[in-house]
Amino acid sequence: MNTMSTSMAVQQSAKRTSVMLLGVSFAHLLNDAMQAAVPAGFPVFRQSLDLSFAQIGWVAFTLNITASILQPLIGRYTDRKPMPLLLPLGMLFTLLGMVGLAFASSFMLLLGAVALVGVGSSILHPESSRVAHMAAGRSKGLAQSIFQIGGNTGQTLAPLLIAFFIVPRGQGGFIWLATLAVIGIVVQLAIGKWYKRQVAARERKDRTAPTAERRFSNRYVTFVFAVLILLLFSKFVYLASMTGYYVFYAMERFGLSLEQAQVCLFVLQFGGMVGTLLGGPLADRFGRKPVIWLSIFGTAPFSLLLPYAGHAWAIVLCACIGLILMSGFSVIIVYAQEMLPGHVGTVAGLFFGLSFGLGGIGSVALGWAADAVSISTMMHVCAWLPLLGAIAFLLPKDKSIMGRA
Repeated sequence: MNTMSTSMAVQQSAKRTSVMLLGVSFAHLLNDAMQAAVPAGFPVFRQSLDLSFAQIGWVAFTLNITASILQPLIGRYTDRKPMPLLLPLGMLFTLLGMVGLAFASSFMLLLGAVALVGVGSSILHPESSRVAHMAAGRSKGLAQSIFQIGGNTGQTLAPLLIAFFIVPRGQGGFIWLATLAVIGIVVQLAIGKWYKRQVAARERKDRTAPTAERRFSNRYVTFVFAVLILLLFSKFVYLASMTGYYVFYAMERFGLSLEQAQVCLFVLQFGGMVGTLLGGPLADRFGRKPVIWLSIFGTAPFSLLLPYAGHAWAIVLCACIGLILMSGFSVIIVYAQEMLPGHVGTVAGLFFGLSFGLGGIGSVALGWAADAVSISTMMHVCAWLPLLGAIAFLLPKDKSIMGRA
C-alpha cells in the first residue's frame, strides 16, 4: 500500500510539474505576443504619428533596451533570493504598456508606453526561465525549448494580431491586446504559488547538498561567453532587420499591402516556432555545440538568397530562415547555464537581456541606415550577418562543459 501511495504521489508531482512547464510557456506566449506586436505595428505607428524610420528605430531601441537592462540584475538577485511575486508583477507592467500604446498621442508618450512593455518583459524572463529549469528534470534542452516555444508562438501570432485587431481599428486597437496581459496575470499567480513551494523545498535540500563546482577558469568562461555573445549579435541584429523592417521592404519591392506583407513575417515567426521546438530535443540527443553552430551559420545560404528572391520564394526562404535561426537560442542558454552551474537566473537574465539589447541597438542603426541609404541596401547588407555563426567552432565540446570524459 505504501509503495502504491508513493508511486501515485510521484505521478501527481510529475503531472503538476508538466502543467507548470506548460503554464510558464503559455505565459511566455502571452508576453511575447504583446511585445512582438510593437515592431509588427510599426507601420500603424508610422502612419498615425507620422514617424521617420529613425524614430521607429528609437522605438525599437527603447523596447529592447528596457527589456534587456534589468534582466541580468534581476537574474543575479533572484539566484540568491527567488521572488515568485515577480511573475504576475511583470505582466502588470505589460498591461499598463498596452493601455499606453492604445492612447499614445505623441512620439514621447509612445516611447513611455513601449518602455513599460519592455520592463514587464525584463521582469518575466529570468524568473520564468528558472521555473522551466526547475521543471526540466534531466531534459534541460527540451524544457528550455518548451518554455521558449511559448515565446516564439507569441511572436508568430503578433502579425496576425496586428492584421485582425490593429489595422481595422488603428492604434486604439491595442486596448484589445491588454486582455492578454490580464490573462497572463492570472496564469502567473497560479505558477507563482507552485514556484514558492518549490523554492521552500529546494532551500531545505540545499542545506545538505554540496555547492555546484566550477570547472573552468574565469578567463576561459569569459572567452566562451564572448563567443556566445558574438553569435547572439549576428542572430538578433539580423532578426531585428527582419521583424522591424522586412514588412516595409516587401511593401516597397513587391507592391504589397500591409496585410499582405505581414504574411512573410508570420511565416518567419512560424518557422521559428517549429525550429525552437526541435532545437532543444536535438541538442539533448546530438549535443549543444552542433545545434548552436547550425542554427546561425546554417541560416546564411537562405539569408543571402532572400534579397534576390521573388515574393513566392521569399515566403519559402523566410520559413527556412525562421526554422534554422530560432532553433539555437534555447540551446545557447542551456549551454551557458552548464558552463556556470548554480547561476541559472543570472545566465538566463544575461542572455535574454542581451538578445533584446542587441536587437534594440541594431534597430536604431538599421533605421538610420534605411533613412540614409535605402531600406533595400540595408536588407542586402544584413543578409551577411549569419556568416558570423562560423565562430561557433571555437566553443568547447559538450562533454567538456558537462564534466564527462
